[in-house]
Order: sequence, then structure tokens, then C-alpha cells
Amino acid sequence: MTKDIKQVAVIGAGVMGAGIAAHIANSGTPVLLLDIVPEGAKNRNAVAEGAVAKMLKTDPAPFMSKRVAKLITCGNIEDNLDQLATCDWIIEAVIERLDIKQDLYRKIDEVRAKGSVVSSNTSTIPHATLIGGMDAGFAQDFIITHFFNPPRYMRLLELVASGSTRKGVIDMVADFADRKLGKTCVTCHDKPGFIANRLGVYWVQAAMVEAMDRGLTVEEADSVIGRPFGIPKTGVFGLMDLVGLDLMPHVQGSMAGALDKSDPFHAIYRESPLVSKLIADGYTGRKGKGGFYRLNRDGGQKVKESVNLQTGEFAKSEKARVESVRFAGKDPRKLMEADDKGGLYGRAVMAKTLAYAAFIAEEAAHSIVDVDDAMKLGYAWKTGPFELIDTIGVDVLISMLEADGIEVPALLKKAAGKSFYKVEDGSLFFLGFDGKYTKVTRPDGVLLLEDIKRKSKPVVGNRAASLWDIGDGVACLEFHTKMNAIDAELLGMVKTSIRTVKKQFKAMVIYNEGSNFSAGANLGLALFAANIAAWPEIENLVETGQETYKALKYSPFPVVGAPSGLALGGGCEVLLHCDAVQAHGETYIGLVEPGVGLIPAWGGCKEMIRRWAENPKFVKGPMAASAKAFEIISVATVAKSAMEAKENLFFRAGDGITMNRNRLLADAKARALLMVDGYEAPEEFSYRLPGESARVAFEMAVDSFHRQGKATDYDRVVAGELARVLAGGDTDITEELSEDDMLEMEREGFMRLVRNEGTMARVEHMLLTGKPLRN
Repeated sequence: MTKDIKQVAVIGAGVMGAGIAAHIANSGTPVLLLDIVPEGAKNRNAVAEGAVAKMLKTDPAPFMSKRVAKLITCGNIEDNLDQLATCDWIIEAVIERLDIKQDLYRKIDEVRAKGSVVSSNTSTIPHATLIGGMDAGFAQDFIITHFFNPPRYMRLLELVASGSTRKGVIDMVADFADRKLGKTCVTCHDKPGFIANRLGVYWVQAAMVEAMDRGLTVEEADSVIGRPFGIPKTGVFGLMDLVGLDLMPHVQGSMAGALDKSDPFHAIYRESPLVSKLIADGYTGRKGKGGFYRLNRDGGQKVKESVNLQTGEFAKSEKARVESVRFAGKDPRKLMEADDKGGLYGRAVMAKTLAYAAFIAEEAAHSIVDVDDAMKLGYAWKTGPFELIDTIGVDVLISMLEADGIEVPALLKKAAGKSFYKVEDGSLFFLGFDGKYTKVTRPDGVLLLEDIKRKSKPVVGNRAASLWDIGDGVACLEFHTKMNAIDAELLGMVKTSIRTVKKQFKAMVIYNEGSNFSAGANLGLALFAANIAAWPEIENLVETGQETYKALKYSPFPVVGAPSGLALGGGCEVLLHCDAVQAHGETYIGLVEPGVGLIPAWGGCKEMIRRWAENPKFVKGPMAASAKAFEIISVATVAKSAMEAKENLFFRAGDGITMNRNRLLADAKARALLMVDGYEAPEEFSYRLPGESARVAFEMAVDSFHRQGKATDYDRVVAGELARVLAGGDTDITEELSEDDMLEMEREGFMRLVRNEGTMARVEHMLLTGKPLRN
């Protein structure tokens, strides 16, 4: 089915339309981007071309690599509409006005190829209204494809069809969006707001109204509607700043106008004079001067300020200190049962929101699983509303609603005395709208470790990592420390896994379903050891890591790394020692040790030199590979996508990229199995490095940056140690260095730095603030 969509068009080069076009280009698919001709413009394609130029400078980047921008052809709807004839999917992303959309549809219908799909990115106009008055041929090819902003990063895609949509249209688009764009597609009923925005807008409105009525600060509200409920730390007011305050009145007003008067949304909806004033004053959120939060200059310093929800005045932002938030931790029930202002606020907002989820579920969705997926992927909740209800307890929530005088929805009553999800014989079931349990099924080609873990126990494991049998002779090594940070216990499990796989399996995949593959070495332990001058213990950990990674690299079976999210420092070095990598498109990888005053010491230096030396497209010579490695490592380069990782050779040209996070494990397993027959471990590499001349050249480059103010005093110290390793120490081009020679230099340089107060200051600052210290 995916092969049927070979070229896509997007009409409307605003923020959403351009972002959709960029992400389609990320998939390797050519895309035509059209918009209006500006009045009096000499360049008739100025709007579309300007959108692409802006995206090339935007951060976070809509493009996974600047190189894919060439897959976008820019044009305009007056001169280039005939080019739609070559497109298999045409996406309309113009202003939310029915007359403009339908006029455009009639023009599209005149030129499009027979059987091509036309879709709208709307979230406010019903499908039935959009096709009203259009002919039957157009209606059968038309659907709604509601992307979430920003399209590259938000994994949810809501799909809406009608009774007139021909069979196969939804499947074709869903398959392309799944495999090529990495989306989880949720098919919705044709109701206002569909699923995510129907519930999300209610939740935001409830949180804002309750905070204002109860006299909370924005910091207090965001701390309550955050960690205890598995919601991002932006909370609600931070989220509104991120999305844009100017969208709120439009979306909320549109929802109020579209929903039946009996809908509970009307009980909490009211226009906010404060929001109107903020927008009028230019406080539209992060894209403007700020929103509920802003950065203001006090002397030479930027000071974070927040608005007082009662007076509308800004003042210095103060960290929230809500006792119930501290007491509850990650337990939503504890918070909702607390009787301080945090507990009462959290209960008022979330009890209503979860009740509303139950109220709309059958009307908006095909199952509670779709509602949970929509909120997890569209609003970044860690658990969906029905999963959250199970955590709180169905009967507990019902009691809260009854005590607060809130009507208990019929679906919630059906779950009384039960739960919305249950596990039987290792399989997950959900409660259907008919009151019966149905098994949760995965799309073909999706393999999740969470499903395997329900049905089995690890082959071996400890507190830091576990080895799982994922079938067909392949084992999966899962890290499960905090942030998947690497410590001695985790390294020990890597060694144990190598021995176990050698005896019992054909291949191994290194993968986990945490937010990050691995944030690197456990800096807290390193700081503690340094503070008590436990230098032998630190050196032993470095040496153990070197031995472990080398054993991984030369194991007698294929090892495939399957990262997603952060893979930094030691996490990056794990992947550098794998035979192959199958990476999620959103993998952010780099050797960031210089940021904390250190150098890579688990083989990162030697592996980067080797990759650039062996790259057939890179210049040869004794200096080139070392210089490139120095350029990348010295500034702690982080590739911000799997595509960029290939450009920096953190990944090889032949390594794979999986766009859909849920398909990563299956793709990595398949790659490992393909490598089994005839597998031979790689041969050790010999290094011929330039020595002293290169070290001096590298240090001169850093001195130049220092004079320009681009490098700090301590950057010069760290770079000096890195330069020595990458140049090969006291060697010259006539001598061969082994991998062990390189590892010894890495270890010695690391130990000199870790004893330095400048490094300890950087490590401590990173642990306290999450940001590098520029000392």
C-alpha cells in the first residue's frame, strides 16, 4: 500500500502546511508546496519559498537534515495547480474558512489524477460540512488528516472518513503515515474536535478556570497539573505559551459553538479578559513576547517572570512549593486525596477531565485505547486518561465525582468494580463500550518489549539491565536505570549478556522503551567518587567500560543497537561498538563529554577516527580523520536526528532508520537476523596518526576560538587532552598504534581531567542545572 503514495502535494505554506511538507520530505518523498501569489510580487512563489527558507533556520528543526529540503518543489496555486496531476495525495492546509476550502477543492478536482486522495488538515470543520455540495467522485476520495504541531515531532495523526469515502483510502494514507512519517494513526468519528482536541481543550479550559477561581499562581498550577499526573512539566500554562495564546480563543470558541448545549464543556467555558489583554499586548506565547511566562531583562540578566492571574501584572517567577505535590510524587490518587490547595485544585481539574474522557469516548472514538493514544501522542501525557483512571482506581474516581456533585458518565459506571485494562495470560485487554473486554492488538510488524515482558521473565538481569528473549534466536538487552545512565552494574550485565547470548542465542539487539536510549555515564556516582578522592575506583570503572565495549564489538554474534531519544556520551559509545544500528528517526546522539570537562574514554575517540579514516568519500591522509573527529568531539556535537547522525558518522551509511517508534524493535530484530548467516566479528584496526604536529594544530585552532570569545579558559584545557588522544600522543605516522594503545591514551587523559577542579565544577553544575558550565 505504501508504494501507492509516491508524490505528495501540500497547499498552504503556513506554519502547519510547511511543517507537513517538511516532514513528508523527511520520509524521502517528493512534495509540491503551493500557496497564493502575493499581490504585486515579482517572485510568484515567494510565499512557499519563504516558508522553506524560514524552516531551514528554525529550531527545533522541521527538517531531519537540511539536505531533504531539496525534495520540496515550491509553486503557487495560480500557475502550478496542474502539477497536482502527478500527486497521489493532496493535503489542503489553508485558512479555516469553508468557502475558501471548497473553492480550492473545486479547482483541485479539475486537475487531480483519478483516484488520488485529497485531505484537509482541519480540526474545527466537520468532514460532512467540508464535502457538502461537492460531487460524489471527489467525496469518495476525500478524508480529514489532522496533524499535530510541530508535524515532525508529534506522533499523532487523526483520520476522519465518511460513509461516502471509498474503501482503501484510509488504509492507504494510514500505512504511508505509519511507516514513512512515523505516525500512530487514530481513526475518529466526525465529531467536533475529534478526540485529542475535544478532550485537550476541555482539560486546558478547566485548568485555567479553576486556577483563576482558586487563586493559584501559574507556577503552582503547572506543578500540580504536571508530574503527579504524568503530564509534561510545562503543565497547562506553559503548554499554552508553547502552543500560542492567540489560538486559544479561536479554538475554545469554535468548540463551544460546535458542541451541543448539553455538553459538559459549556459548564466550564467562559471567555477570559486576562487572555484577551495578554494577546492584545503582544503576549501570544513563546512565538511573541511571552505569555503567562516571559523573560524580562533586569540589568544585564534575563529574569523569568509570570503573570498574576488575578491582577494581570508580571512579577519574578517563584518556584512553586505545594505540599501535596511533594507528598504525592508520581501518585495521582495521593494528590487528589490531599486537602491543601494543590490537592483540591488537582482534583477539581483532573476529576472533571477524566469524567469528560469517559463522556466523549464512544461519541468520538472507536475504543478507549484510541482515546489514550490520542492524549499520549497529541498532548504528551505519559499515560492516557483511562490508564490514569485505573491508576487512581475506577471506584475511587466515581466516589470523588459523586462527592463533588459531578455526573458520573455511563462508561465509568460500566467499569465500576473493575478496571479499564486488565492482563490475562500475559495479554493486555481493554474494556469495550459494550462492557466486554477485548484483547489489545498491534499492527502487523509492530513488536513491543512491554508486550514481551507481560508474558515472560528476563533470561538474566539485575537492577540496571535485563536480557529478554524476543524470539527467533534473538535476545534484547534492555537498560532500565534512571535516564538509562551507565554504571558498573549495567556494564556487568552487558558482560553477562554477551556470555549468555553466545551460549543460547544467534544475535542481540540493544533497545529499550524509555524516553531515552542512554544519557551516558552516571555523573552523580563519578562526582561522589571524586569528592572522596576514590581515583582507583574511577579508573577501574573507565577500564571496565573499555573492556566491556570492546567485548561487545568483537563478540562472536551480531549486535544491533536500536536507539531512540538521547544517546549521549557512553550511550553513544555503546552504539559505536555495535555491528549495525537501526535507529529511530528522532535519535539525538553525540560524544558530549567535553561539556562536562571530560573526554570520551570508552572507545569513542578511537571509533570516530576509524569511521572517518574508513569512509570512502572522505579525504585521505594522516591528518584528516583525526581533525574531523576533533572538530566533532571538541564542541560536543549532538546530531539532532538519525539523518544528521549519519552525516557525522555516529551512524554508518548502511545503518537503518525507522520512522515509527513502535516498529523499531521489529526492524532491529530483522536486521540482526539478516546478519547471522556467515557472521564474522570485525577485525581489529591499526592506527597511523600524525602525532605532535596535529596536536599543536588542534590547540592552535582552539586558541583562535578562545581569542574570539568562542572558547573558555577551561575549554582549552579539555581540548588539549582531546587533541593529545586524537593526534596519537607521542607517535608519528611511521608507527602503528593498536586499539588498546588508543584506549590507554583515552583513559590517561580522562583521569587527568577528572582530578581537575574545573571538571568537577562542570559536572556539579550539570547535575544541578542540566546545563553546561562555561568556565
